[in-house]
Amino acid sequence: MAAPRKYPDELRERAVRLAVEARRDPVTRSGALRRIGEQLGINPETLRNWVTQAEIDEGHRPGTTTVDATRLAELEREVRELRRANVISKSASAFFAAELDRPQR
Repeated sequence: MAAPRKYPDELRERAVRLAVEARRDPVTRSGALRRIGEQLGINPETLRNWVTQAEIDEGHRPGTTTVDATRLAELEREVRELRRANVISKSASAFFAAELDRPQR
């Protein structure tokens, strides 16, 4: 289970939007993430990570999108469950095969 989010989604979206707009303007580009982070009470490094992920999601930067990462995590969880089920099935079949090989009284 994922940890609860510290910041509301609305604040996150607003901060990313402000940071992207500030970084487009050459005058406000320098220190934009730090300034916006301080104004909104967000760690600048956290804001930088949000902006990077937003750029990846929009296709402006290479990387794994949020949707792909979520789907990948779901598939990995499903693979773990299926492997566990296979181990249980193999153990059960070995147990029943051994029961069939025993001589009956």
